[in-house]
Amino acid sequence: MNNNFSARETVECIRKQYPVGCRVELLSMDDVQAPPIGTKGTVRYVDDIGSLGVAWDNGSSLQVVYGEDLCRKLEDASDGQ
Repeated sequence: MNNNFSARETVECIRKQYPVGCRVELLSMDDVQAPPIGTKGTVRYVDDIGSLGVAWDNGSSLQVVYGEDLCRKLEDASDGQ
């Protein structure tokens, strides 16, 4: 099995699950500068290792690191406002 293919496939799945412009809510982030749990934001990009670049509503721009941090996609537009 080619690990690079697996990683690429995983990143593509993340990009489909969290398209640019979708709204997310932070559930867990292990960083002293993390936004408060429950902070909402807008996905700006997914990088090549699967981390989400998020413009958080509180002004933070810390990434959601794949495999370490946790957020959920807000399905309903009223969730994200």
